[in-house]
Amino acid sequence: MIYTLLLSIAVLALIFGAILGFASIKLKVEADPLAEKIDAILPQSQCGQCGYPGCKPYAEAIVNGDEITKCIPGGQPTVVKIAEILGVDVPAMDGVEAPEMKVAFIDENMCIGCTKCIQACPVDAIIGTNKAMHTVIPDLCTGCELCVAPCPTDCISMKKVEQHLDNWDWKMASQIIPVKTIETVAEGEKE
Repeated sequence: MIYTLLLSIAVLALIFGAILGFASIKLKVEADPLAEKIDAILPQSQCGQCGYPGCKPYAEAIVNGDEITKCIPGGQPTVVKIAEILGVDVPAMDGVEAPEMKVAFIDENMCIGCTKCIQACPVDAIIGTNKAMHTVIPDLCTGCELCVAPCPTDCISMKKVEQHLDNWDWKMASQIIPVKTIETVAEGEKE
């Protein structure tokens, strides 16, 4: 009796597994590979500063012709990478300065532990618990400022991150300075 029951369950599992396997192949939705590449470059902070609810919708909008300069947490290095993928010139940032790198700072003396900032943070950079003070992990914070508005005590402020050797991103710096400029400077020194 038990063996018959186990055998019938195994046969049903095989049948349903085969149906699901067939359906996953037959009903597969193809994603745009260009949008996938752009989405991989975006910082995945899901902050919404670009006007879209997340990085994936913004990547799809870029492929459909939207501006490539809307990602504030990604900054100029992200714009350069997206321009390379699309095969377009990097747009001039007329009158627009590169955004300052900022990190959220919580005045722990004013924090009441309401957890509204934790719920608003898209990258889980804020730690704490209900009715206890919270703090920000600076290395995880993207500076999206989504935690500032929901705070009822206004204890969250954005602090500018000063560049120094410990937080300088050498890979991004090499993409900001064109290689031709470096070569031209080196050639000028030889003369």
